[in-house]
Amino acid sequence: MNEITKNNLLIIVPFSILIMIGITMISSASIYIAEDTTNNPFYFISRQLFFVAIGLIAMIIFLILPSDLLLKMDWLLILISILLLIMLFFPNIGTSVNGSIRWIRIGPIGIQPSEICKFSIIIYISGYCYRRASELHSLRNFLKPLVLLSVISLLILSQPDLGSTAIICLVVVAILFYAGISFFQFSLLSLIVFLIGVAAISSSPMRIARMMAYIDPFDSEVVLGSGYQLANSLISIGQGGWMGLGLGNSFQKNFFLPEAHTDFIFAILVEELGVLGGIFLILSYLMLFIGILYVALSCMKIDRIFQGLVCFGTMILFASQSLFNISVNIGLLPTKGLTLPFISYGGTSIIIMMSLVAIVLRINNENKLL
Repeated sequence: MNEITKNNLLIIVPFSILIMIGITMISSASIYIAEDTTNNPFYFISRQLFFVAIGLIAMIIFLILPSDLLLKMDWLLILISILLLIMLFFPNIGTSVNGSIRWIRIGPIGIQPSEICKFSIIIYISGYCYRRASELHSLRNFLKPLVLLSVISLLILSQPDLGSTAIICLVVVAILFYAGISFFQFSLLSLIVFLIGVAAISSSPMRIARMMAYIDPFDSEVVLGSGYQLANSLISIGQGGWMGLGLGNSFQKNFFLPEAHTDFIFAILVEELGVLGGIFLILSYLMLFIGILYVALSCMKIDRIFQGLVCFGTMILFASQSLFNISVNIGLLPTKGLTLPFISYGGTSIIIMMSLVAIVLRINNENKLL
């Protein structure tokens, strides 16, 4: 088996497994909330299947498009993302859900600009680092992407959405470091991002309350408030044990655990499939991350810098968002409102994630021709 085929298998196999797990768990986790809110127990799963179908069409498109075309279009992609983020704050365009303005409604479909921005920022920063590879150590060229990152972070924080801001900052820092910025620049950038995060948390009573809930989710003063989600998530995981209660047999999804089919779907998975099911999910993720990383390293060996950075940024996005979501579910991080890639319900998220997988596969297959 040659390297290209091996990399394809390392990506396609876990990707297919994750998509199937996601469809199964959304079907199970959303049935009661769907019945209660829409009188249709299959409302969310039918929509998710539609989103996956759109994602497959997007994958076909990106499997056909040469990766060099993305390099030429990177400025357009980031411009569209910024305009969409700005449009959220226009009356009658942005839609508020649970106090956050994160969606643009077009009929029955909601578009989440922050998810599109994750896609665009990977392409743009990778293109920037490719074009400025020999000049990244200069202060001017180092600061340019940081100005862009600051604008995007401010727009997303204003929604408010600290979780997506943290993910995007982490992806940008990782790509710049992989592209060759100095350790001093990396340390300075990491410190700035950390301080921005501290300031964002300390300036918001809601985020401070989430930090208190994170410290002790079962405290009597927070368990019925900001700690309610985490407390019920931990109860859900605790009930699952090693083997789980059986698929479809979760108690917590029956109006106890909020966002059971989105942010806290991992807790429902462990409750129904047990710790072993959770471990299998994590191993599937690890296999996917390794496959994408192998493609990134292969690109660097043959001097395809842009393609290598795109693959590396994609791996960091998938890995960091998965880690953050699972950590929130098990109480290692405060609640952030991030979906679990390929598993949680969400149209924009699944389409963007599937598109990135297709781009990595396209890049891997292009390596075969060189």
